[in-house]
Amino acid sequence: MNQQTANPRIRPALIVLTSHGTKGDTNESTGFYLSELTHPLAVFDAAGIPVAISSIQGGEPPIDGLDLSDATNERYWNDDRFRAAIRNTRPLANVDPSRYSAIFFVGGHGAMWDFPMSADLQRITRDAFESGTTVVAAVCHGPAALVNVTLTDGTYLVANRKVSAFTDEEERAVQLDEVVPFLLGSTLVARGALYQPAPAWTRNIVADGHLVTGQNPQSATGVAQAVRDLVLANAARV
Repeated sequence: MNQQTANPRIRPALIVLTSHGTKGDTNESTGFYLSELTHPLAVFDAAGIPVAISSIQGGEPPIDGLDLSDATNERYWNDDRFRAAIRNTRPLANVDPSRYSAIFFVGGHGAMWDFPMSADLQRITRDAFESGTTVVAAVCHGPAALVNVTLTDGTYLVANRKVSAFTDEEERAVQLDEVVPFLLGSTLVARGALYQPAPAWTRNIVADGHLVTGQNPQSATGVAQAVRDLVLANAARV
């Protein structure tokens, strides 16, 4: 998928997608939000950062936001290598976090159901974060991955750390506040996070050390740029 030759000195970034395809008890489909994958990929590809794609269950995850009027979506969607990578994602249970320079959790409403409940996700995220050398990042509903992650001392990973995520206001605006299993912003606050919301649908990227989060699809590129900068800085120190 890389548009430039990947830098062999840089460990790959792992992008994690939801495998959940329905919005609660409704018949409405969901999944990962395509632009929250393609726009970060464009950043990583341009920087020569190798990328691997995983999902909770592996195989081909469900897709939401299939907007091909978005030029970046269209470019990747028409790329056979990208489509093959999406069809054959690695199950998260088979991932060794020490192999990666960053772990990036893509949003989409599906993430609200399977990200928080995955023991593999919690283990991998804890190990990656505690390594001190792997960036942990998430955008939009992707921070649902963080709500149940505890560190080895028993504290929540997000406790006393600055984070952003899809806001309760934005959830109400899309009329899914009564459908999702919990409100993401409120839950992060309950976990002790220093939650940093911005006005609805505005770009909002928050970095706290090697934890990077973004509020909504508008923030996906900015989160990836922050991850890129941290990854390249870490590689330069090796």
